[in-house]
Amino acid sequence: MVFPEVCQLCRDEAAKPEDGYIGVGCLAKLKPIKPPFCRRCGLPFAGEFSSDFECKNCVEMGLRFEFARAAMRANAEMLETIHRFKYQQALWLEPLFDRLFSGGAVKQIRDWRGDCLVPVPLHPVRLRERGFNQAEQLCQNLSRATGLKVETRAVKRTRVTQTQTLLSRGERLANMRGAFEPDKVNLNGRRVALVDDVLTTGATTSDCARACKKAGAVEVGVWTLARGLGSPGH
Repeated sequence: MVFPEVCQLCRDEAAKPEDGYIGVGCLAKLKPIKPPFCRRCGLPFAGEFSSDFECKNCVEMGLRFEFARAAMRANAEMLETIHRFKYQQALWLEPLFDRLFSGGAVKQIRDWRGDCLVPVPLHPVRLRERGFNQAEQLCQNLSRATGLKVETRAVKRTRVTQTQTLLSRGERLANMRGAFEPDKVNLNGRRVALVDDVLTTGATTSDCARACKKAGAVEVGVWTLARGLGSPGH
């Protein structure tokens, strides 16, 4: 297919394929995450901190992963691009996502000495509805850059869960509890880089990390394209 070389968000400026057909003005609205941020979940904070800290959400939730890192803030513009990618199959955004995500994640995963990549799986019903798993797409690009294998059969989603968007933090935790279980691949003793598109409270990735450890993973780090800033999400 041939796409018009115009920004797919504002429709008011020129755009290039390597930028996912997002123009310079709209690209400037996509904000990377910079320190300071919570050492556990990666939630960014304003101001200065004299040492590492853990946010209230992490202290109260008992997250099952060791830490989480994200490339971008999940502001309105970033969420709009992710929504189009997930639900409208706007696959032309992939070069942009690859650049935004891999830039930091590749070095972080290597420094952590990760052993493999695991995408947060979709339930088969959701996979049929969407036609692809956005987390697996992100994983495949990371795999090419890191040389790590993507394990798509390490964990599986065992039930169709209610969308997290309008749920409170407690409801999200209850909604995701036990939603993932080990699948066919043993993760025995490996450090798993768990990959998803967006993290907000960590309910989804925490339960998936629990399943990874049940499958034998020794540690689980989470990498996402975007990090929610207190709005509903994962």
